[in-house]
Amino acid sequence: MKTDTTYNGWTNYETWRVNLELFNGDDEAWRHGSSDGMREFAEELIEQSTDEGIGRDYALAFLQNVDWQEIAEHYQQDEEEEESILQQHAYTHNYNG
Repeated sequence: MKTDTTYNGWTNYETWRVNLELFNGDDEAWRHGSSDGMREFAEELIEQSTDEGIGRDYALAFLQNVDWQEIAEHYQQDEEEEESILQQHAYTHNYNG
């Protein structure tokens, strides 16, 4: 029997937590480009805001379990949905004159 490891609708706790702490509410999360860009942003943030040592090592190790592709796809989907809503609004506005 396989145990469900999802967390609040995300792949795992690490993915949920990183999204919540670093990207949630950031309307421009896509600016990091790709899943690799988001991972690099998180790694740089940890390296710049912590001293070398065990705390930094654990924080960087925590990032290894993050599903970066899931986070990137989440923001890409949000952006596409927003564009669709804006296009529908513009069409309705133009149609209603």
